[in-house]
Amino acid sequence: MRFHPFVLSVGAALLLCSPTPAEAAGTLDKIRASQTISLGYREASIPFSYTGQDRQPWGYSVDLCTRVAAAVVRLLGLDELQLQWVRVTPETRIAKLKSGEIDLECGSTTSSLSRMEEVDFSLPIFVDGGSYLSPWAAGIKNLQDLAGKSIAVAVGTTTEQTLAKALTEHRVGAELVKVGDHQQGIDAMAKGEVDAYASDRSLLIGLALDSGNQDSWSLGQEIFSYEPYALMLRRDDADFRLVVNRELARLSRGGEIYAIYDRWFGVLGKPGPALQSVYFLNGLPE
Repeated sequence: MRFHPFVLSVGAALLLCSPTPAEAAGTLDKIRASQTISLGYREASIPFSYTGQDRQPWGYSVDLCTRVAAAVVRLLGLDELQLQWVRVTPETRIAKLKSGEIDLECGSTTSSLSRMEEVDFSLPIFVDGGSYLSPWAAGIKNLQDLAGKSIAVAVGTTTEQTLAKALTEHRVGAELVKVGDHQQGIDAMAKGEVDAYASDRSLLIGLALDSGNQDSWSLGQEIFSYEPYALMLRRDDADFRLVVNRELARLSRGGEIYAIYDRWFGVLGKPGPALQSVYFLNGLPE
């Protein structure tokens, strides 16, 4: 099952182009000078940020970033703004942001205090928690059932730390197998190379639905972490952060965020109480 695509455009003025070098000026000055905004996307963070059948970025976070790009157009009064999509991974996303290769990361990144030592974050865009996916036939129903098993986890993710902590707290001895991204983890599980794949719950659901074999997988009952997602941007750039947050607040305040949610998560039902609270709190007044 594929999530339906969202046409990635902000009027006729938003085009694709080649990347521009990073500049020392603030992000808005960089965008004004180059008439380009560089956006980081993920290949397999379904349904937040992933490559669609047309090889273009799709997803909830991608949708939000195109709205931010449109807000930049309005603010700067640009005649055109070119969108440069740059693929990132959990390992490369922070480095590419800090180097200026991307201006905004549109993925499934958890806003954490340790990451704030290097980067900055927008208002939260989603709330999730860590869990695990395993073959239904394996009969893995809780953390204790993972004892003696091998669990794939994407390197550079918060799950890498939170899962290890959860296993230690529950005295479960399991082998953690590091992979490059979500798709590698799912593929390893499908081939029987590992017994389970751990990530955030909504990502696991999206990956299972996309596989077309969702009836073959079992989702863990526990949620072992708190994962507030946000758009990632460079530190010490209050002007650009304000543009990003102003657009997210506008979407929440006017209720448009619910239509965006439904486009990508409608198959899973309405937002839960925690996410509804996030949307409500994001609706800051002007």
